Amino acid sequence: MLVIVGYIVVLGSVFGGYALAGGHLGGLWQPIEVLMIAGGAMGAFFVGNTMKAVKATFKGLPSVLKGAKYNKETYMELMALMYELLGKVRKEGLMSIEGDVEKPEDSPIFSKYPKILADHHVIEFMTDYLRIMVSGNLNAMEIENLMDIEIETHHHEALVASHCIAKLGDGMPAFGIVAAVMGVVHTMESVGMPPAELGILIAHALVGTFLGILLAYGFVGPLASTLEQKAEEGTKMFQTVRVTLLANLNGYAPAMSVEFGRKVLNSTERPGFAELEEFVKQKR
Repeated sequence: MLVIVGYIVVLGSVFGGYALAGGHLGGLWQPIEVLMIAGGAMGAFFVGNTMKAVKATFKGLPSVLKGAKYNKETYMELMALMYELLGKVRKEGLMSIEGDVEKPEDSPIFSKYPKILADHHVIEFMTDYLRIMVSGNLNAMEIENLMDIEIETHHHEALVASHCIAKLGDGMPAFGIVAAVMGVVHTMESVGMPPAELGILIAHALVGTFLGILLAYGFVGPLASTLEQKAEEGTKMFQTVRVTLLANLNGYAPAMSVEFGRKVLNSTERPGFAELEEFVKQKR
């Protein structure tokens, strides 16, 4: 929603200001210039990225129109789920959660937390390391190193879309200059025309530079920033799971392990200690 509002503000400010200054909006309508800039930028986008990156970009773009995927309630569900799993381990042993880990969709514990269960990336990350804890003999340091590598890989993949869009935006001013130069070439070919008509051709050529810069910094560039911020939000979920599980591996009780995880969260989404404690009690 903020993306649409922002675009409206950009268009209203730029074109509204131009109109208030006495400019004629009709002169800015140059579909051929748009074709040169957008078409050239998209062609370069396909040339400069692998099919995997292209698919990731188109898959990630719809997310900019949605609100935040992770909020305080989502994080509280995550921590309540981990508290319940670790509490079961403390009372009944690691083998007691084997069934929950192998088939989380059929687990009575996981089913209490539909928001987390719907996020297959987080579920896969959590259950993989719980499975390692159940069946392996790795120590906390080895698991921590493995977690860090996996989180780094996930974060790198999540940033692919934002990097691709950022490069697309960076190229648009240059394609705007290309369109302007093509317009100037066309003007120079028409030097025999009356001065008034030549002036119109020059104005049309300059629109190319204007559109390239406007599209880059008013539309495409901000999309890259939004995608990057959403990737950062997703990584925070993995970091919370990581810190909580490592605290438990180092011998801390479930309540204290979850407290470690709570401290990882950003202040805007972090629940208070008493708030989280009350939420966990309700879920249990």
